[in-house]
Amino acid sequence: DIVDRVRNNPKFQELVVTRTRFGWQLTILMLAIYYGFILVVAFKKEWLAVKLGAGVMTVGIPVGVIVILSAFVLTGIYVARANRDYDALIASIKQDAAK
Repeated sequence: DIVDRVRNNPKFQELVVTRTRFGWQLTILMLAIYYGFILVVAFKKEWLAVKLGAGVMTVGIPVGVIVILSAFVLTGIYVARANRDYDALIASIKQDAAK
């Protein structure tokens, strides 16, 4: 009975749609970043081989670090939005279902 009340709640439908859409947007962005890097490595590795300064560091090292850090940043963006928007909506859905 409570499952039906939750599933039939328009707020639940809104939650499912918005959370799924946002999750896919972040997933596509992360895949574009990652596979973009892989494609550069595969086809234009000379771009990443450019030396930075007089040392041994090349452009590829900071770009690789940025790819890794982007996963953390995108995760943080999702968590921030979940805490701000989704948690309040879930609380409202729970309150409606308890009635």
